[in-house]
Amino acid sequence: MCSFFKMADKKTIEERVTNYEQIKQKASELYKTFVSVDCSALGQKIRFTSEGFNHLVYEAPKKMRDKRAQILRFDMLEKAKFILETSTTFQEYDEEVNRRGSWIPMNVVVRRWGFVAIVQKFRVKVVVVQEGNGAIEFLSVAPAWFTKQYRDIKMIQTSTGKGLKSSDDDETLKNAAISDIL
Repeated sequence: MCSFFKMADKKTIEERVTNYEQIKQKASELYKTFVSVDCSALGQKIRFTSEGFNHLVYEAPKKMRDKRAQILRFDMLEKAKFILETSTTFQEYDEEVNRRGSWIPMNVVVRRWGFVAIVQKFRVKVVVVQEGNGAIEFLSVAPAWFTKQYRDIKMIQTSTGKGLKSSDDDETLKNAAISDIL
């Protein structure tokens, strides 16, 4: 898996914030190439819509995410696509009845699936959503750092094998400090 956002210059996220607009533009161009992917875990295609990209930028209507958090999410886009294409199971499922705005006269069942995987020693969570009987759509990607289970921490530290180890793993983990991002 090649990375569109390889940090050849090994800059930290803090240092990259000055190039935020350029990074966002490249991420948008990359995202538009995804269109949809076949997800064997769900047995359906997952569409990449503008709503998914907007969710990477905004945490609520008119409330932009911190630029450092956005850059981290942009960096994980290829990992998200890879996880959705290759995963055979999902780790989380949630279903709720929701009324989306006053313009929908009836309640709609909203289903969310979470895919958590370790890619290049980086624990990533991808969320997809389906409203009613509509298409399943990409919603978000985020680092899945928080864990209360020792076995999960140990698994991340000892992960090896094809697609899990990269020469820049240590630098990636060092630069993506929890306190700086979240």
